[in-house]
Amino acid sequence: MKNSNGNTKLILLHPYIQKQGSSNRLWLLAFISFFTIAFLLTLIYTRESISGKTTATSTTVTGPSSAVSAFGGAPLPTNVINTLLHYASKSNDSFHMTYSELKPISDVLRKCSSPCNFLVFGLTQETLLWKALNHNGRTVFIDENRYYAAYFEEIHPEIDAFDVQYTTKISETRELIASAKEQIRNECRPVQNLLFSECKLGINDLPNHVYEVDWDVILIDGPRGDGPEGPGRMQPIFTSGVLARSKKGGNTKTHIFVHDYYRDVEQMSGDEFLCKENLVEHNDTLAHFVVERMEENSFQYCRSKNNTSTKASSS
Repeated sequence: MKNSNGNTKLILLHPYIQKQGSSNRLWLLAFISFFTIAFLLTLIYTRESISGKTTATSTTVTGPSSAVSAFGGAPLPTNVINTLLHYASKSNDSFHMTYSELKPISDVLRKCSSPCNFLVFGLTQETLLWKALNHNGRTVFIDENRYYAAYFEEIHPEIDAFDVQYTTKISETRELIASAKEQIRNECRPVQNLLFSECKLGINDLPNHVYEVDWDVILIDGPRGDGPEGPGRMQPIFTSGVLARSKKGGNTKTHIFVHDYYRDVEQMSGDEFLCKENLVEHNDTLAHFVVERMEENSFQYCRSKNNTSTKASSS
């Protein structure tokens, strides 16, 4: 009987133990749910707070990558920022154009229809300035130094620079001009695609697309023009004249600026291939020519010289 009674007590206590365990589990589940909800609410609040702080911080930070213009709230273009930094650090540099030289080029670029195509011979102290002034336009630079062109593009990725190997010498200027005049109906004709030309004064090793662009403004500020062994600027001057006369579309006129025009090479080449009749403005160091597009069967650089020679031969 003792055994029977003991078993009965065990049976009576068993349901109580089950109920007690279930209650504990319910309390544990409620406890975990409470802390889970509290954790999620805390996480959401924290993220919103951080996001708000980040937004507030981003609107107050100023610097090259987040500078905001006071005009319209648009970010400043990278080239404008680089220009400001460049000229702030080069303020004592003596190898730069004067205001009287910069102003005529700037005026033409400002009036140029957008997008403006601007070709520059020479990487100089004004390179970033030209890129900035021709904002939203196409600006391409040609330089004689392959390594400097690559270096400049590396530190200023927004710049398009190509190198060219000049084959001329200043000491050969007169011979080269005479040769070009003799070949005026063949390789050195004023209207042609220089990519396929063998004219000694023509530049024919630039990227193909350079010859396909209708350039609105051309600046000749390179290559080196000092010393008899220097390449001089005969090739860029002749090439610019041909590009201007051979345009297929766009504006029929091309503004061509020649820097250091006081030197013999620049004046001789300018007179022959850009022509005095097209010279609209010049000072001691800068000449401004406006060259018009010509028909494909034209075989004269300067109309005035052609007229003079015709009258002389008829008389």
